Amino acid sequence: MSQLDEKSLGKRLQVARQKAGLTQQTLCQKAGLSYSTLAKIERGAIKSPSVFTIQNIAAALGTSLDELAGIVPAGQPKRRLRSKSGVSFVYFDINGCLVHFYHRAFTKIAIDCDQPSDVVESAFWHYNDQICRGEMTMDEYNKTLGERLYLPKFDWSAYYLEVVKPVQHMHELVQWVAQRYGVGLLTNIMPGIVKEMRGHGLIPDIAYDAIIDSSEVHLLKPERKIYELAIEKAGCPADEILFVDDARTNLMAAEKFGWHVLWFDDLHPEESVARIRETLEPSEE
Repeated sequence: MSQLDEKSLGKRLQVARQKAGLTQQTLCQKAGLSYSTLAKIERGAIKSPSVFTIQNIAAALGTSLDELAGIVPAGQPKRRLRSKSGVSFVYFDINGCLVHFYHRAFTKIAIDCDQPSDVVESAFWHYNDQICRGEMTMDEYNKTLGERLYLPKFDWSAYYLEVVKPVQHMHELVQWVAQRYGVGLLTNIMPGIVKEMRGHGLIPDIAYDAIIDSSEVHLLKPERKIYELAIEKAGCPADEILFVDDARTNLMAAEKFGWHVLWFDDLHPEESVARIRETLEPSEE
């Protein structure tokens, strides 16, 4: 790599980092780099940064290695591979897939309101569809549940974010997928939670090609219309989509559209990730 190329790479990296709203320190943490290494690459002082290093930086920025290296112009749609099974786009569910399920939040709430866990869970699930469909605001939801559980300052997001834990193997997989295929989120979730999770590093903060957030589109899995919207946003035929979810009902609804589907078992994430990688083995063509 010539000195000019090194400086060009450094400039592209700096622009991409600033566009993603990341400081050098934050990018170092996300990419697993030392501050001095990143600073030298941005200055063009490192003669030949390894492909592995640049690949980690690209994944942390949610871009491709080719785009960061200047092979593909910035803003141009990334080239999607196609797996041997015909997949070119992957949708991931969030709860139970990218993060472990949040049952511990119910225990914490039950302690705080001094009520049995079954009372807490009943109250939660009673309003879950309404809030996930965006028919209630978070303020309305917190006020309603707070009154029902005798917690005047109830804040579901605070309980949720305190207990939910990322499935690390899946975070690594999503970044791997994003370098090769179209990638999106398809989730039943409360308003604003996706943004908060990305900000807290609970789900990969990459450039998703599509995010189907139930609270924003006012649709829930397994309703037919949410899958129709997801197909439209994926920009590919239905039979090129793979859907990873922990709920078989949601998977069966997707299968009716001709999607590839895989059930995720968050009790055995390594096994589930291995099955996903096998399904996404790139075609040799």
